[in-house]
Amino acid sequence: MDFKLLKKLCESHAVSGREEGIRKMIRDEFQKLGLDVSVDAMGNMTGFKKGTGKKKVMLAGHMDEIGFIVSHIDKEGFLRFQPCGGFDPRTLMSQRVYVHTAKKRLLGVMGTKPVHVLKEEEKKKSLEVTDYFVDLGLPATEVEKLVEIGDPITMARELDDLGDCLTGKSLDNRFGVWLMIEALKLVKKHSVNIYAVATTQEEVGLRGALAVSRDINPDVGLALDVTIAADIPGTPPQDHVTKVGGGACIKILDGSMISNPKIVRELKDVATKKKIPWQYEILPRGGTDGGAMRMVSGGCAVGAISVALRYVHSTVETAHKSDLEACVKLLAAYLESTSGSGYELDDRL
Repeated sequence: MDFKLLKKLCESHAVSGREEGIRKMIRDEFQKLGLDVSVDAMGNMTGFKKGTGKKKVMLAGHMDEIGFIVSHIDKEGFLRFQPCGGFDPRTLMSQRVYVHTAKKRLLGVMGTKPVHVLKEEEKKKSLEVTDYFVDLGLPATEVEKLVEIGDPITMARELDDLGDCLTGKSLDNRFGVWLMIEALKLVKKHSVNIYAVATTQEEVGLRGALAVSRDINPDVGLALDVTIAADIPGTPPQDHVTKVGGGACIKILDGSMISNPKIVRELKDVATKKKIPWQYEILPRGGTDGGAMRMVSGGCAVGAISVALRYVHSTVETAHKSDLEACVKLLAAYLESTSGSGYELDDRL
């Protein structure tokens, strides 16, 4: 598996609505695969691979990452910002960030009041995102020349090896884009028409996937994304959701969708036949682009393949290399075996 490509994808920078920082890289990879590439007005990039049949399978992996947009520059040159996607404020303490201006990329740090000057009542309060600011280490006059309201801000972090795992920013969800690319490298014969879509604005409400899935009108929609692995100290086994190292995750449901049970069964059967490690996923909260694809019509059957991820929405997101490989093998095997039909539900369990 090309983990170097995953590293390049994760270390690129593309907050929701400003995905131009990664789109060319994905276009280049799609074109290497011989896909017919198109981009819509929202920035969704679709790579089309024709099959021998008529059914359409849409793969959706979002290319955007959580980040911020500059919303105010104060008279001392410090930046205030608006979040793009959900952040746990606890993860922002002492982080380095990049501010992407029209002129150049600037390194900054997340600042907040030091504990030494907090009042007792302030110490008891939980930090909020609004308690932070970005310090560029520049005089206000220089900041005003370089930075504009609306400039995106991303986290400054690389993807590194961590034992048998990979850790860094934006595995959510550069993984999904990487997964479709790596799986399509393996796919040979297939009857379904494959629409591989790197979607935009997922982190702010599944917006890109909703728009592009209405254009494609797929028969099957597969979301490719990360899921929670709470297999860490202090969490009982029933709350783990998934386990790092447990194999590819076959989604049963999340907060945005319930998978078509026939897709769940088909993915399970394919994994078992091919001896691909797998596990079920039931995610009580949160969602994926599958939640947008299932809104297209009653004729679109949806499912999802996920990878177990510790420390989601942080700069140390962590996934196991064997799980990443299992997801690639499962998706490729499914695309080669499915007819893209027969997902209508009946009254039998």
